[in-house]
Amino acid sequence: MVTAAGGPPAGDLPPLVDHHCHGVLRYEPDAAEFAGLLTEADRPAAAGTTFFDTQTGFAVRRWCPPLLGLPAHCPPERYLARRRELGPEAVRRRLLSATGIGVYLVDTGLPGDLTGPAETAGAGGGTGREVVRLETLAERLAAGLAANGPVVAEEFTAALDRAVRAAARTAAAFKSVAAYRHGLALDPRPPGPDAVRTAARDWLAAGAPRLTDPVLLRHLIWLAVATGRPLQLHTGFGDPDLRLDRADPALLTDLLRATADTGTDVVLLHCYPYHRQAAYLAAVFPHVYADVGLTLTHTGARAAAVLAEFLELAPFGKLLFSTDAYGLPELYVVGSALFRTALAELLDGWTASGAWSAADARRVGAMIAAGNARRVYGLEDGGTADGPEDGGR
Repeated sequence: MVTAAGGPPAGDLPPLVDHHCHGVLRYEPDAAEFAGLLTEADRPAAAGTTFFDTQTGFAVRRWCPPLLGLPAHCPPERYLARRRELGPEAVRRRLLSATGIGVYLVDTGLPGDLTGPAETAGAGGGTGREVVRLETLAERLAAGLAANGPVVAEEFTAALDRAVRAAARTAAAFKSVAAYRHGLALDPRPPGPDAVRTAARDWLAAGAPRLTDPVLLRHLIWLAVATGRPLQLHTGFGDPDLRLDRADPALLTDLLRATADTGTDVVLLHCYPYHRQAAYLAAVFPHVYADVGLTLTHTGARAAAVLAEFLELAPFGKLLFSTDAYGLPELYVVGSALFRTALAELLDGWTASGAWSAADARRVGAMIAAGNARRVYGLEDGGTADGPEDGGR
């Protein structure tokens, strides 16, 4: 079914747990910035084309206009004009409140004037927690220390250890973007203290704000693993800052084997077009989970086919919903709507064919929508505490 406002289908699912997402712009983007946020590209569309002519663009025009009082599939120009009439706060409230999301786990590691966990969740009528991005944590720490003069490597590494342990007390999870900074073919072993100090000294001496050293990336991952909080790893596609062939989750096999007995769960984010590899890893490693976020938003009308491929090998208790929405509240709407419709199409079809019972279909749907995330992140009794407001660098 659909909401009274014509929003995403509600179905029989519980409130969704969006276990990986980002803040929303506090200001009104112009037409070019809005269109740019519909894609992972980092440059304008080719001459004579528009990013609205994508699966994501069509999905936005399908699901979002009715929530702002317009007909579905209205022209982009009319939609953007209506958006400007209402203003960013009203648009954010209207769109997020229609998603059916109850919990938002917000990665606060991106720069910009973005809403934090509590503000994002409040607009949607839910609760929020922070996901701490490891590389950003290290970069902010180094910059803060450097503001007081030259930084000694030993000082930095000791402070980094304290910062990760402190973040673990309130964070829902940690996240690494090593796929962007180096690639996933990392040495699976924890680096030794001497190697960490040498790498830290070289990085600090170079004055580079961006952490790309593979030794420090591994060190951050192992610091996070030691806390016991879930660790999210970017895999699969993203913006052109990464090399897609270096983001195949299969490259993590040795690291996953090395972390198997640590007690820390690892969640493979996004995964596409390597989602079958991610599903396999979730099947063979008890501590590994896979995520459909970003993938369904960008595959649009093909979302059901891709979700079916996730479910070929992934155990049903190992797959998690997220939107990976960033910047635009529309991406929360699209991510949740495509998840619900794709899941309903699959479960209804498998039930009608006799392959699944109706009871099992309802149970599995609830697991993927919310139950699995509640178990992995320890979200008890349907509630969470608000995380800190921490947008931008």
